[in-house]
Amino acid sequence: MCSPGEDFHRTVSLLFGLAAYANEPNADQTFIKVIGPALAVSLPTPPPGTLPPGYDPNEGPQYPGQQG
Repeated sequence: MCSPGEDFHRTVSLLFGLAAYANEPNADQTFIKVIGPALAVSLPTPPPGTLPPGYDPNEGPQYPGQQG
């Protein structure tokens, strides 16, 4: 069994690997569209100290395509 920190880092590593694969020629786009969101949803809460104190993911700049 993995610790919460190991689980978080493993999932992030899988997301990075998927992002790299998505840029490969002939990458299976259906696979990417299915696995990407599944990995993102399975991402556990980051271990303490990963994000700065007081970090709120809902604050910050509005990005293109976001509802304001």
